[in-house]
Amino acid sequence: MNSRPAIVHDQSLRALNTFGIEAKAAAYLRVATVDDLRAVRAAPELMALRRLVLGGGSNLLLTRDFDGLVLHMANLGVAVTGEDEDHLLVTAQAGENWHRFVQWTLDHGLPGLENLSLIPGSVGASPIQNIGAYGSEMADCFHSLRAFDMETGEMRLLARQDCTFGYRDSVFKHALRERAVIVDVTFALPKRWRPNLRYAELAAEIATRGIAMPSAKDISDAVIAIRTRKLPDPAKIGNAGSFFKNPVVSAAQRDALLAQHPALVSYLQAGGSYKLAAGWLIDQRGWRGRSIGAAGVHEKQALVLVNRGGASGGDVLELARQITDDVQRGFGVVLEPEPVVL
Repeated sequence: MNSRPAIVHDQSLRALNTFGIEAKAAAYLRVATVDDLRAVRAAPELMALRRLVLGGGSNLLLTRDFDGLVLHMANLGVAVTGEDEDHLLVTAQAGENWHRFVQWTLDHGLPGLENLSLIPGSVGASPIQNIGAYGSEMADCFHSLRAFDMETGEMRLLARQDCTFGYRDSVFKHALRERAVIVDVTFALPKRWRPNLRYAELAAEIATRGIAMPSAKDISDAVIAIRTRKLPDPAKIGNAGSFFKNPVVSAAQRDALLAQHPALVSYLQAGGSYKLAAGWLIDQRGWRGRSIGAAGVHEKQALVLVNRGGASGGDVLELARQITDDVQRGFGVVLEPEPVVL
């Protein structure tokens, strides 16, 4: 066990967030094992600091230097760890890149996560946000996870019901936000797999390719193609993917909006509410392709805010504020950001 954590002071975080925004951490630790977390807990001066658990930095907007301790999850490994009558269990360490993990499952004949291909970030971050795309959410295949409790020093095993997953939400944004560090995640992948083509754009892509009975790899390839066409590569232009959540409104509010805007894009949810397409709302207000300084709205997808080069976190936040205010004026709908804003 490490008795002295290898803390780095005044660590630049520019390369560790996909917006590519410069900010520094007062203290930084690359976490390769659970012993690194135990060593932090054994150091009172470190436990007194604010903590930020960092994965791929793809769901983060830094607006200032971080005056606490950044725990950068770097533990690696993927393995088949069990099975039941209907599922194979696959466990991935928190530091694994999400997309590489999805491709690993497909390469090993383990379907189930293909609709979530090419989502940036790490495996450990996926339950926090309950990442989702193209008619699927991480929670659909989630089995359990292990987390280190920074308050008690114990490892905790959390099942699906313990995580209270919602739309881009989980217990890790609420009751466990300050104390649980996710160490690994186990997924239950179906032995009797069926393709999920509920999302119209994905079904159309498969049809365009002339595939009557798509495999999980076919679906992954289609998702990758769609995302590549629509979304900017963070390695080329800084961004955090979709910046705003799709707002959920009542049926009455949706009907009123539809009467005023017949082309409104909405999706019926369980319980009778409707999810509105935030990108459509932003696009209708004329924001697609616009910039405020070096912060801009992507030309192909209005839901994505980008760093055109040299933007500060404050620049991006001001752009987001102006978009939010404008959408609320135009539609009476409040947009919420997806990324964590610090």
